[in-house]
Amino acid sequence: MEDPDPGGDEAFDTWRALQKATDTPRADLLSDIAGHPEGAPSVEELAYLNPDKSEDAIRRHLRRLVDTQVVRVLEVAPGNRRRDFPSKFYTITDEAQALFNQNGLFPREAWQRQYTAVEKTARIRDVEQMPRPRAD
Repeated sequence: MEDPDPGGDEAFDTWRALQKATDTPRADLLSDIAGHPEGAPSVEELAYLNPDKSEDAIRRHLRRLVDTQVVRVLEVAPGNRRRDFPSKFYTITDEAQALFNQNGLFPREAWQRQYTAVEKTARIRDVEQMPRPRAD
């Protein structure tokens, strides 16, 4: 299940998407999303990879990316949630991925190599192994 789309039926705005996606803090987060093994990290994972950003700042940036339809939220259904583990994950939308591919932005293979090279704690490895909800 995903969060309701605040934009509703609005068309994907490529200029606005590129503008929001290429802002440095958001570009850092998009690189981490692209590099994540499942393509859908949690805020906890993003905070680990971006220790200079607070979880609140990360959530604010993700909200802007969701509002511009660059990122979508994948949420674990209440009955399937695991105690002390994240229930929301963030993935790049199909429209944004197509735009990024067309413009050579956030190439998945390059960012996956970078992501894999980061040494992770046992907790982050556990969260990383969690099954993610599927995008519909």
